Amino acid sequence: MTQGAPFRLRPPAPPPRASPPDLFGFLSAARANPLTTWTRAHYEKPIVYGKGVMGRVLVVNDPAAIRHVLLDNAANYRKDDLQRRVLAPGLGEGLLTAEGEQWRLLRRTLAPLFNARNVTGFAPIMDEAARRLVARLLRREGRVRDAALEMTRVTLDVLERTIFTHGLDRDPDALSRAITRFFEAVGPIDPLDVLGLPDFLPRIGRIRARPAMRFFEEVVNELVGRRKALIEAGGNAPRDLLTLLLEARDPETGEPLDELSVRANIVTFIGAGHETTANALTWTLYLLARAPDALARLVAEVDAHVTDAPLDPATHARLPWLKAVIEEAMRLYPPVPFMSREALSEDRIAGIRVPAGTLVTIAPWVLHRHRTLWKDPEVFDPERFTPENRESIDRFAYLPFGAGPRVCIGQSFSMQEMMTVLARLVRSVSFELAPGCEVAPLHRVTLRPDTPVLMRMRARPDQAARGMT
Repeated sequence: MTQGAPFRLRPPAPPPRASPPDLFGFLSAARANPLTTWTRAHYEKPIVYGKGVMGRVLVVNDPAAIRHVLLDNAANYRKDDLQRRVLAPGLGEGLLTAEGEQWRLLRRTLAPLFNARNVTGFAPIMDEAARRLVARLLRREGRVRDAALEMTRVTLDVLERTIFTHGLDRDPDALSRAITRFFEAVGPIDPLDVLGLPDFLPRIGRIRARPAMRFFEEVVNELVGRRKALIEAGGNAPRDLLTLLLEARDPETGEPLDELSVRANIVTFIGAGHETTANALTWTLYLLARAPDALARLVAEVDAHVTDAPLDPATHARLPWLKAVIEEAMRLYPPVPFMSREALSEDRIAGIRVPAGTLVTIAPWVLHRHRTLWKDPEVFDPERFTPENRESIDRFAYLPFGAGPRVCIGQSFSMQEMMTVLARLVRSVSFELAPGCEVAPLHRVTLRPDTPVLMRMRARPDQAARGMT
């Protein structure tokens, strides 16, 4: 959709505030939907510096400054206490929340699972999961379905056949509901956490999250118990995430990971790892359903290159518009809309003195819509990410997977999965939003639709002629 195209979609987003809210307004808005706290200045200025309820805060939208924080001087910036207070009670000290030596050990342990060879090896499993999704959607075609729920089902299907080879041995829908309940419970920012009050004071979100956390504990205990028994019996354990965690050893002490760490990382990958991919797929479908020209171009590309043969990275390389559509969807609706770091010692960012203890905020939601970095930032325009335009985007102006040492370990896994699922879906299924379906983005740790994304899905009319996949 280039300049002057007949259809220019401006998908839903909260309007920026004219000025910052007062303390009560901030706490109220942050709890309801943090996206509503951003002001015009955040979308227009490269750096906004001030003091508020969270102390000294530096909001950074300058790519060079972001590079400084996330890469060049990353050792001086740790995940701040607010993020840890929100996530650690449910996810524990996993890869997402750990710091220092514990994080480095986990990263070294898990990195082999996500190397290029292994991710490519997962392609047939992802393709089979995508085919099962298509078959499920067309079993009762024409029925109105929640696209978010269907994307959750397919990503869980992939997860339990790749990261946890022997499966999760649980009803996927029950697991999906537990994950949703967990993020809905802990997602609203509690004023007690913002104010830094002691952990012994009860948080409503944590209380509401307890049933989901107990469910996670049951799933994890079953996984660990079965795999330990297999390993101890001398069985041929698959080289998946679970085995790697159980066999990991500290290179200095030779000690294995403690059981709490093993469990924390399993919960992290079941919860946060799959949630972000499912949301990105959902937003992509939603945007395509509202942008018929972009969808038509995608259908033509997929029809030209996708066959009944298994999908693999070689096929993906021939689908540049598909990749561009996904990347533009993640620009407008980044899976993780907010990240922050605390300065451990004094620093200077873009000439601004940053005392120790300053909260440095990098919000992909704002960065990806910043007036100085993007033309018509509110418009859905996948042309930005076509090969001829992609190189002009600064690496630190687009952060759907983060950057620096803590860049998402599953980035290539997730992109391969999304391209596979969408290619199979577009090849076989037509989809449209149900009448009256209106959604808006809601920040609940990840960025999700605030209501079900209701779509009517049918077999494409030409499927009978060429055979269903």
